[in-house]
Amino acid sequence: MRHPYTRTRRRRLLAALTASFLVLAGAAPAVAGDLHPSGAHQPPSGAERAPSAAPALADGLALTPPMGFNNWNSTQCGPEFDESMVEGIADLFVTEGLKDAGYQYVNLDDCWALPARDADGKLVPDPARFPHGIKAVADYVHAKGLKLGIYTSAGTKTCNSAGFPGALGHEYSDAEQFAAWGIDYLKYDNCNNQGVDAKQRYTTMRDALKAATAKTGRPIVYSICEWGQNKPWEWAADVGHLWRTTGDISDSWTSMLSILKQNLPLAPYAGPGHWNDPDMLEVGNGGMTDTEYRTHFSMWSIMASPLLIGTDLRKASAATLDILGNREVIAVDQDPLGKQGTVVSSADGRWVVAKEMKDGSRAVALFNETDAPQRIATTARAVGLPAADAYTLRDLWQHRSSNTAGTISATVPPHGTVLVRVFADRRWAAHPPAVELGVDGRPLAVAGRTLTLTSTATDLGRTPARDVSVALTGPEGWALQARSPRRAAALPTGGALRTTWAVTPPQGTPAGSYDLTLTVRYLSPGGDRVSAALPLTAAVVVPPPAGTSYLSDLPWLSATSGYGPVERDTSNGERPAGDGHPITLGGVVYAKGLGVHAPSALEYYAGGACTKVTADVGVDDEKGAKGTVAFEVWADGTKVASTGVLTNAMPAQPVTADVTGAQVVRLVVTDGGDGTDSDHADWADARLTC
Repeated sequence: MRHPYTRTRRRRLLAALTASFLVLAGAAPAVAGDLHPSGAHQPPSGAERAPSAAPALADGLALTPPMGFNNWNSTQCGPEFDESMVEGIADLFVTEGLKDAGYQYVNLDDCWALPARDADGKLVPDPARFPHGIKAVADYVHAKGLKLGIYTSAGTKTCNSAGFPGALGHEYSDAEQFAAWGIDYLKYDNCNNQGVDAKQRYTTMRDALKAATAKTGRPIVYSICEWGQNKPWEWAADVGHLWRTTGDISDSWTSMLSILKQNLPLAPYAGPGHWNDPDMLEVGNGGMTDTEYRTHFSMWSIMASPLLIGTDLRKASAATLDILGNREVIAVDQDPLGKQGTVVSSADGRWVVAKEMKDGSRAVALFNETDAPQRIATTARAVGLPAADAYTLRDLWQHRSSNTAGTISATVPPHGTVLVRVFADRRWAAHPPAVELGVDGRPLAVAGRTLTLTSTATDLGRTPARDVSVALTGPEGWALQARSPRRAAALPTGGALRTTWAVTPPQGTPAGSYDLTLTVRYLSPGGDRVSAALPLTAAVVVPPPAGTSYLSDLPWLSATSGYGPVERDTSNGERPAGDGHPITLGGVVYAKGLGVHAPSALEYYAGGACTKVTADVGVDDEKGAKGTVAFEVWADGTKVASTGVLTNAMPAQPVTADVTGAQVVRLVVTDGGDGTDSDHADWADARLTC
């Protein structure tokens, strides 16, 4: 089985295999000279001061987070990574408006070089991939008004198993070669580092780049890709312009979410010229939904993260380009004040993250981590704005403005983010009042039966909404009927129109997810007609059978797994569906069960008719001594059973959970608090009694 962080596993393995040959690596790089004093940066308002933040570099580079492209997430070392691709990306930056939106770096990752240096110890571009050499590509990119980046490792080899040369012991020569080629950005990885101190290795390259710049006049932005192993945020502000805070990202919701949570607490360390880097963007690579990609882009922007496109733009959809090109969101990332957003609240997966902007406004992300719609709310005062009669609220994805009396809230779809910018603005009355839409409960319907929903339309503004009406639409053939008033002459500040709806999917409607839309229309005080919509997802469910059933034989409402899909009656294989093995815990093989990779969650419809969940749980034997997880069972949002942390060395643990009366049963596996290395978890013989 491959480790989930494939590149990280390769790095560690190669480092271990070569550690005994340290003496062959040549003389250790010289210890860095004097640091560059520039004064410690100030942490964001209300945030804890960084305990040992170093002064930032004073070279005027990367005063806002770098924006550009890197090929790794879409091509890795595949044959499509070549000169033609790189130049094609530069062309698309111009023709698709990405250059004008702020993207400027076109960066090469691993595999651009031959495995051996030349007789003079110089790096040699692969003539098959780059027949005209790197300088010619740099010249092409520069002619477009863009910049070129390159990759190497702070070790004897790079991270690829082919063994391309790293820069350890060659820092000054390589830096001068990069500058002579016209390189503007260096990503410096951490593989095959021979155990040399990280700060020493990365500081040596800093000094080499500084010397190369002095000789050639070519300034180079320096990206430290040390994976956060030695807490570079504590020491690298005067070494590089950005530093990786985590392991490699992958194109999955769970990977993105894990990295987001690791990077959020590091806000005090970021600022102009020194940025936390939670890795490159996956937007457009296909492993997440557009809703999840908008969250990815929104949260990276509010964290003042580097925005390096990781998809092959030659194949990008209109939706992908729309996300990547959203200039209002980009403006949050590129704000010259350089503050990283900080967490205001995060209860039960409902996140509020706020970022102070140079003009005094606040960017606010309402982020829903959960698998169900959630109302997420905060206030202008809570995010740091001064007291005011009212505020202008700008929705950065809907591109429209409204006024609010101070509440900032929305019903946010599963895995979605509402990103707004809020101003204490004397011109707030020029905008219509914000009207928030919401629905009580979760739309779970049985074909042929009527489901009752209650919608709300609430005036958050300082001005009244007049002639208010709501409508609910859905798939053809569905009966959608209002059973209480759906109109109001006016809504004052805080006033709400509540409407009860009868929703009936036709008999025979297959189980699955169906789109509904709640719409509100109203008049602003100025007489303008305003409308807003809330997309909803209704699940048509099948009532569970009476008696005891294996959960692997029942349909689930939703399923997420850290790597690879949830598997029925096999272990998790991390990659395509069906690549698992027989479920095995402590040498015992189980014919039935569910195989997942932490973090994971499965939801089942119980319809209030079930009483008990039972299973034997543990880490599958296929990972040897690796893996640390914890199992939980939830009933309608209440945790009803948990195991605590389990390791591969422990036998299967029996779990029994009382789920009496629950509409939804949720099975959760966490990583045990130590990351997701080899966390193959089994719900062996998992059964539901109804």
